[in-house]
Amino acid sequence: MRTITSLFILWAFLVICNPVAAQVTEKEFNLDLWENGLPNTNGIDRTPFDDNIQNYKPSLRVFLPPKDIATGRAIIACPGGAYGGLAYNHEGYDWAPFFNKLGIAYVVLKYRMPRGNREVPFSDAEEALRLVKEKAKAWNINPADIGIMGSSAGGHLASTMATHVKSSVRPAFQVLFYPVITMDKSFTHLGSHDNLLGKDASQELEDLYSNEKQVTKETPRAYIAFSDDDDAVPTKNGALYYLALKENKVPASFFIYPSGGHGWGSRKDFKYNKEMLQDLEAWLLSF
Repeated sequence: MRTITSLFILWAFLVICNPVAAQVTEKEFNLDLWENGLPNTNGIDRTPFDDNIQNYKPSLRVFLPPKDIATGRAIIACPGGAYGGLAYNHEGYDWAPFFNKLGIAYVVLKYRMPRGNREVPFSDAEEALRLVKEKAKAWNINPADIGIMGSSAGGHLASTMATHVKSSVRPAFQVLFYPVITMDKSFTHLGSHDNLLGKDASQELEDLYSNEKQVTKETPRAYIAFSDDDDAVPTKNGALYYLALKENKVPASFFIYPSGGHGWGSRKDFKYNKEMLQDLEAWLLSF
């Protein structure tokens, strides 16, 4: 009994001394993306949804920070997976405490795979942007401060939203972790290319979705992060996107960590996790 009491006192002490750590997410809930039916299909999404076969139900998981620290900013995350699956834990849900602690509402998009129809993931991401803007007042969000985040192929989806969609739903900023940016076969991630556009995609189609070629002065500011030894997605993807942004006078920051490979996301075993989080927080607080 004395041991239990002592443990309770220790727990209470930690909560009192660090209330943010005790509760950085005030509310967490799921929301279906297409309440009135899907606008398009990938061929399998008319059957029962099943994550085990990468037949994802398009939906949002929303993490709202406590109202007393909420800044009004929101981020929609697009996990990666080569347009063939979703790493929605370490590139999705596991990021929630970091953003909520900063007072940022955090939304993870579970989007459908293309399976021959590239418009499927694009429409899911665009609808996510529209829906979060629609819910802005109810969720204590500033509709002009909704950004998008993407990892790996999710970075391609995020940068596509930043460079292709109409201004009414265009994100205010973009956070890109080891993103696939180009569809140029010489330095893209071929699995993502083939799953999105097909192995025999035309040059015209590859150029259209090579997002380093689609940057304008209206493209939102960007944070881009890679590891120097990434052998899945060449750092050239980030470098050319960064240069295109700068050529168009768009604010951008490009971080390359000495090692870590590909796909580290929020994982604590990434050697430069602490430095990366510090860089990201500083960038988010800079505007």
